[in-house]
Amino acid sequence: MSDALQHECGIALVRLLKPLEFYKEKYGTAFYGIQKMYLLMEKQHNRGQDGAGFASIKLDVEPGERYISRVRSNHAQPIQDVFAQINDRVNEEMAAHPEYADNVALQKANIPYIGELFLGHVRYGTFGKNSIESVHPFLRQNNWMHRNLILAGNFNMTNVKELFQSLIELGQHPKEMADTVTVMEKIGHFLDDEVTDLYQECKNEGLTKREASPVIAERLDVAKILTRASKNLDGGYAMAGLLGHGDAFVFRDPAGIRPAYFYQDDEVVVVASERPVIQTVFNVPFEAVQEIDPGKALIIKKNGNVSMKEILPPTVKKACSFERIYFSRGSDAEIYQERKNLGRLILPAVLNAIDQDTDNTVFSYIPNTAETSFYGLVEAAQDFLNQRKKNYILKNRTKLTKESLDELLSVKIRTEKVAIKDAKLRTFITEDSSRDDLVAHIYDVTYGVIKPTDNLVIIDDSIVRGTTLKMSIIKMMDRLKPKSIVIVSSAPQIRYPDCYGIDMAKLEGLVAFRAALELLKDRKLYHIVDEVYLKCKAQENYKDPDVINYVTAIYEPFQPQEISDKIAEMLSSPEINAEVKIIFQTVEDLHVACPKNLGDWYFTGDYPTAGGNRVVNRAFMNFYEGKDARAY
Repeated sequence: MSDALQHECGIALVRLLKPLEFYKEKYGTAFYGIQKMYLLMEKQHNRGQDGAGFASIKLDVEPGERYISRVRSNHAQPIQDVFAQINDRVNEEMAAHPEYADNVALQKANIPYIGELFLGHVRYGTFGKNSIESVHPFLRQNNWMHRNLILAGNFNMTNVKELFQSLIELGQHPKEMADTVTVMEKIGHFLDDEVTDLYQECKNEGLTKREASPVIAERLDVAKILTRASKNLDGGYAMAGLLGHGDAFVFRDPAGIRPAYFYQDDEVVVVASERPVIQTVFNVPFEAVQEIDPGKALIIKKNGNVSMKEILPPTVKKACSFERIYFSRGSDAEIYQERKNLGRLILPAVLNAIDQDTDNTVFSYIPNTAETSFYGLVEAAQDFLNQRKKNYILKNRTKLTKESLDELLSVKIRTEKVAIKDAKLRTFITEDSSRDDLVAHIYDVTYGVIKPTDNLVIIDDSIVRGTTLKMSIIKMMDRLKPKSIVIVSSAPQIRYPDCYGIDMAKLEGLVAFRAALELLKDRKLYHIVDEVYLKCKAQENYKDPDVINYVTAIYEPFQPQEISDKIAEMLSSPEINAEVKIIFQTVEDLHVACPKNLGDWYFTGDYPTAGGNRVVNRAFMNFYEGKDARAY
């Protein structure tokens, strides 16, 4: 994605199902779980580079022994920093106590972080906050083992204010209005309720407080707690939690917006945000890794029992399509083919843009994450060229000579590595004119591969704001002096904000929205903007199910190509000599390419939860009123 876009988070959970001595015997170390957590988190660093956190729980410890450990970092390389801290502490203890070396029981009793249950998290700061207090996992502490709650997640809630208010009505005094804290406190409240009820039950059975503790752990109904706590949640989420005595859960939203996968055998249960991460770290096949169903929680009891329980009724599945286009690692077998299909399906529009002239066209891509869709585009172009050759041969087979046939077969689709990102450059100056000059040099170009008669086709993952295209890429491509520059987005036009995890909160930041506004001005239709504002304002205090997304009216007067042409006009500038064209994927072909991830609200305005409509209308009102504020 040529426009920098903060996005997503990643979770990792490991539960060891055997005693630590088993892993020492089989794998040579009782730190097997920690090692696997490092790999799971490192292989998800694409999902978050602002912060990382790790928590562990030891099972069946004696009173007075520490059983919860946590370490978090917001350093420049947070995952490495987290595990450097863990490694330093472990080495310090081992050096000071040589007797621990071959004694797993002593290691577990005395060394922090070693244990049977682990939770890790990598994050991007969606709200621009990157203090250590904002880094997951979060911890809710209590002297009762069962009431300790550790929570981490990949989520955004659209109704944090309402959830915050519900906590106040429950008698709490929340310390912060943030979705993670709010959700943790809500789960914590019902966890406290459940433990209290179970204690009373044990008391009625004549058990002492100490005798009641293991009984509470056995009887604790995690699904019931989550069902009560999630009643009013509106958003996209995959949240993972650990309870102090050893229960664990991973809970996914009813529309399956945020991803979560798991693998289980007789040694381990593991959860991660991406399938290939589990495949690689545990060397298991594609089909062994399962998806956690929308609206359900994978629940791992302290006794090792694993179950999938429905927490909320599933709705129409709207898994985020950006996971397939850009966010997730492309090493997933399905995602790799889907990204190739995104490139393949957009070829007809590219051929129209270059007047079918593949002989005088060079294909390339920006940035590196667009490489897979580039392969699909080029393969489709090669198929087109082969068909053209075949038709020519069939039509002229009696006239062909060896020389003319050799000449025909030598024609190939031309591909080049045209743009190279200069990783050393950083746009560290905030003053606009100075920063713009730096942005213009983020990419270097390869000279000598483009002729003045050539079309230059560049495929990108998506076009969000268009800033880097305007300030850098198009200018740099124009230095090669092509006849035309065709920018191809493997994703459709991003028209609406996202409120479920991606940091696209403001409408005016989206180039498609700005283009639609310009078209409304050009066509003397700008009164639609005022009408949309009044409709949004009129339902400002409606309950979520009654709210309608009125912002769709901004785009209704125009065909997608009209908006694309206006974007091309806006992103070009007088000093650009080449003709600039912009092509976007269609929503229909996106769904053909990515049939399992049909979440498309940022393209269509069809939000999968009621809160989404409220957020898009609030974003529009903020734009109209000139408020530089987030809509959620």
